[in-house]
Amino acid sequence: METEALSCPCASELDEVVAFHNGDMRAAIVTLLEDIRHLRHQLVLAEGAMSSGMTRGWRPSYDRD
Repeated sequence: METEALSCPCASELDEVVAFHNGDMRAAIVTLLEDIRHLRHQLVLAEGAMSSGMTRGWRPSYDRD
């Protein structure tokens, strides 16, 4: 049951996202997809800046496991 709580955002977070977009679900989804795209780009930049010695061979994963 704990894993369900961790994998599903709280209802209040969902309500806040939708309220920010005045109830427009498509706009909320577009914004979240843009955020994902931006964060993936930031991860690529961070990976390029890190040395493999600093991370001891760890590499970021771009998809959920």
